[in-house]
Amino acid sequence: MSRLIATRAIRGAHKLVGRADKELGRALEEKGPGTKVEFPNTGYFLPISYGLLGIKVRTLEDLKTVLEEAKRLLPPVPADKLWLPYLGHTLDAGMATLFADEIIEAIKYTQNPIPYLLEPSPRDGRLWLGAADDVILRERGIEFVDGTAPGFAACVGSCPTNAVAVKIARELQEKNLYVFMAADTEGRSMAQQLAEEGVEMGWPTRLVPFGNDVTACIHALGFATRVALSFGGAQPGDYSRVLRYNKNRIFAFVLAFGPVDDEKHAQAAGAINYGFPTIADTDIDQILPTGICTYEHVVSPVPADKIVAKAIEVRGLKITIAKVPVPVPFGPAFQGERVRKEEMYVEMAGQVRPGFELLTTRDLSDVEDGKIDIIGPEIDDVGEGSELPLSLWVEVAGREMQPDFEPILERHFHDFLNCAHGLFHMGQRDINWVRISKEAKRGGLKFKHFGSIIHAKLHSEFGKIVDKVQITVITDEKEILNRIGFARKVYERRDARLADMTDEAVDTFYSCTLCQSFAPNHVCIITPERSGLCGAYNWLDGKAAFQINPTGPNQPVKKGPAIDALKGQWKDINEFVCTHSHKSLEIFNLYSFIDFPMTSCGCFECISCVLPSTNGIMTVYRAYPGLTPSGMKFSTLAGTVGGGVQTPGFIGHSKLYIESRKFISAEGGARRIVWMNKELKETMEPALRKIGRQCGLDNFAEMIADETVAQTEDEVLKYITRMNHPALSMPPLF
Repeated sequence: MSRLIATRAIRGAHKLVGRADKELGRALEEKGPGTKVEFPNTGYFLPISYGLLGIKVRTLEDLKTVLEEAKRLLPPVPADKLWLPYLGHTLDAGMATLFADEIIEAIKYTQNPIPYLLEPSPRDGRLWLGAADDVILRERGIEFVDGTAPGFAACVGSCPTNAVAVKIARELQEKNLYVFMAADTEGRSMAQQLAEEGVEMGWPTRLVPFGNDVTACIHALGFATRVALSFGGAQPGDYSRVLRYNKNRIFAFVLAFGPVDDEKHAQAAGAINYGFPTIADTDIDQILPTGICTYEHVVSPVPADKIVAKAIEVRGLKITIAKVPVPVPFGPAFQGERVRKEEMYVEMAGQVRPGFELLTTRDLSDVEDGKIDIIGPEIDDVGEGSELPLSLWVEVAGREMQPDFEPILERHFHDFLNCAHGLFHMGQRDINWVRISKEAKRGGLKFKHFGSIIHAKLHSEFGKIVDKVQITVITDEKEILNRIGFARKVYERRDARLADMTDEAVDTFYSCTLCQSFAPNHVCIITPERSGLCGAYNWLDGKAAFQINPTGPNQPVKKGPAIDALKGQWKDINEFVCTHSHKSLEIFNLYSFIDFPMTSCGCFECISCVLPSTNGIMTVYRAYPGLTPSGMKFSTLAGTVGGGVQTPGFIGHSKLYIESRKFISAEGGARRIVWMNKELKETMEPALRKIGRQCGLDNFAEMIADETVAQTEDEVLKYITRMNHPALSMPPLF
């Protein structure tokens, strides 16, 4: 390999380790060795040093151990006339760089104010987000496991022009990749270029601005390390497994824009350790032989219009996207976008005009595949700022299609339409709401493209049950009012059917093993009254998924003879779970959280756990960042519950499961809930009041404490005692 590139990387590592040494010394002198050091709301300490070395950094004093490791790894700068096999030294320099970066970034979090915005998206002129917390990790990290996001591009520096920056960002988004941005070039960064062009950034849009310092590159690799620890089964300190997991499972690469100085060469060397190659748009020395990376390690110079395609080729990434015939960028990365009032060309349905969405099943002879009709004005017929009604009347036919599948397909309209850049969709049924941006209108997006999107996506994602799709897009208010009564009757029939479904009424449940890639022994059993832990699957979804893919992760499971119907234990369910948990679980109770409860993966929406002195449980939603009365944050609780372990007194579950009559019914059900975080409690208030009325309690919701009135278990006990909570008079849990 090139002596020049090795020299620059090693020289850059020396500069960064020296900088870390100086900044740590200054911080120790000014703040003291006992000063707390942490990235926000995470149980992974500083993820690079924790993941690769097993070091738990809690204070500035602990950073000295990481610094010593960085110094130990530093190789000498290559001599001008002595040739050596530089790759090994370059990799060591790269690792030293990562430890130095992490020290420098950690010290930033001891400053007041912290230089980063601790939120998912930039706002109020504050662009840089810094390290992701564990809420973001669990929401977004799973996408790197299930393939929703095949990988990420770590973009360093600034593009030749703002227009090029926007084009590259959109191209990466369309391929479902996350875009992690850090480091500037002569005071400008790609993130700043996107901000100048009004591009919406943040975790919801997959355009994440970490920081303008070159050391902020560490947050991309820190996130990748936490994915390996959280979802890949790697243990802290098992650097080999962490690095192999990233090479084989996280398809990431570095895009280096503009001049690449010594420090950026050192970042590239660090990324190579993870199997992440670097592709540059300027003429720097290359590392072409295959070795640590799947193919080439460093490739340059690559023109801006070809750099994304070249990066995907070099990383060995397989992109599979069904082509959707729309004139605007399309992909899941755009699902988090919002179209604000000032950006809007037209607003449809919502609170201002009537609308609804309905999918119905017809005979094959009654459906013309691909037919899209418009009843009412097209977008070109209305002026900017117009308010219109909107209905999507979708008729499908298929030999395997069943009426039970209709609401499943219908609710996917939300995901499908939001994939179009500049199209905002919210709600479903007769509370739908759509906005189209001025930019999308200029790009050629029309109302007929709603039909194009739904037609293409229903075929690509539900092709095994859907043979034909025709769509009528209605923007005429009179026609909508003529049809909306029929739609509402269909909704009522569906609700009655779903409301009447009970676990006792069926002899078959459905499994879900989708998450076994990161929780190998976990098996989810989905019943009519217990949805999947993630909240994304219910019993009908499992049935539909099996129909679509008979060999997939959702399999029918006969209940067999009951062993304990009260706790929810059946012979055939036990046998299925034992086999598919690799014989790690022999007994499995669906309705108990004390006695052999169902295991959890890592995707659960909520965690419930016992608060012993209260004779009740607390329930916390995953987005809650604070300490709970259990003395643990959600991230710590998740480490206790997740990964497929059976933990008596703890369960992961969906929000919907709370209002089920089967929710921990073996222990008395939802009456045991004594604490909820406030946001979850407000969301679930209608269900909690219904539960209370069934128990003869008019104020059950008020009896449940939240963080505004109780932050410790003792405070919860005092509160529920004052409120005469029913848990206090229920049979003891233990």
